[in-house]
Amino acid sequence: METARIAVHESVAKACPLESMVAALQGFGVPVETVGDDASVDAGDCVVTFSPRDAFLNAAWVHSIRAGYDEFDVDAYEATGTVLTNSTGIHGDTVPETVVGYMTAFARRLHRYRDRQRDNDWTQEAYEAAFTLTGEQVCVVGLGTIGQGVADRADALGMDVVGVRRSGEPVETAERVYTPDELDAAVADARFVVLCCPLTEETEGMVDAGLLEEMRADGYLVNVARGAVVVEDALLTALDDGTVAGAALDTHWEEPLPSDHPLWDHESAIVTPHVAAFTNRYHEDIAALVGENVERLDRGTPLRNRVV
Repeated sequence: METARIAVHESVAKACPLESMVAALQGFGVPVETVGDDASVDAGDCVVTFSPRDAFLNAAWVHSIRAGYDEFDVDAYEATGTVLTNSTGIHGDTVPETVVGYMTAFARRLHRYRDRQRDNDWTQEAYEAAFTLTGEQVCVVGLGTIGQGVADRADALGMDVVGVRRSGEPVETAERVYTPDELDAAVADARFVVLCCPLTEETEGMVDAGLLEEMRADGYLVNVARGAVVVEDALLTALDDGTVAGAALDTHWEEPLPSDHPLWDHESAIVTPHVAAFTNRYHEDIAALVGENVERLDRGTPLRNRVV
């Protein structure tokens, strides 16, 4: 089956300039067009999109420019026979580098100094506040492309790495890999707990008050997974009462995060607007993946990153 058209939905602009994505998708021998919500698609189209739309079920193939596909109705895709692919595998550098930035900021107290800079405040952190990443333990929950990237970088920084994955299979840079039913034990000794897992029925609300109680009081939660993996009220309470020392959150329960949300003013929180994967080459990475799949489709070989 050949692709007759690549339709780039305007929601792509949430992640990168729309015109850059269109330009990057040129050269695969397939016409490329920008489409909006009112556009019609048909069985010859590949739709490249950030957000799902019911109309896309008329296409032959839909490509999500995100790794997560929890917003897409997989059952509907199966029912219509529409192929769904995602962008897992291209975030192995960007998101792990962001995680290292969060951990470094907490360890070296950079987030506090940045806050004080706005007030010309020279106050130094307490002597016991700053620490080094070397020798600290990090628990990486979810050891896919992103999680392994975090584990590799943490290991290179001299951190002790443990992980959690469904299979329990070992990872070279992790000293031990736990299964999800051992999550309490996995987080107990970690200075940092980094969530890199997909949002599923099993992981929704996984980080609740009970799990936060199992963490060290001087521990930090980092969420680059999905907001719903963490119980919002439980985390806010844990931050307020010192059950955990802080949290870095790139994914949230509601996006954009409401302007009156307490996290904005919480000194122990780092809040970023779902940008851990962003890079000025994002459109090129997506285009390379889509282009590869256009060629695979023409050859009749299995598509890379096929979800359905």
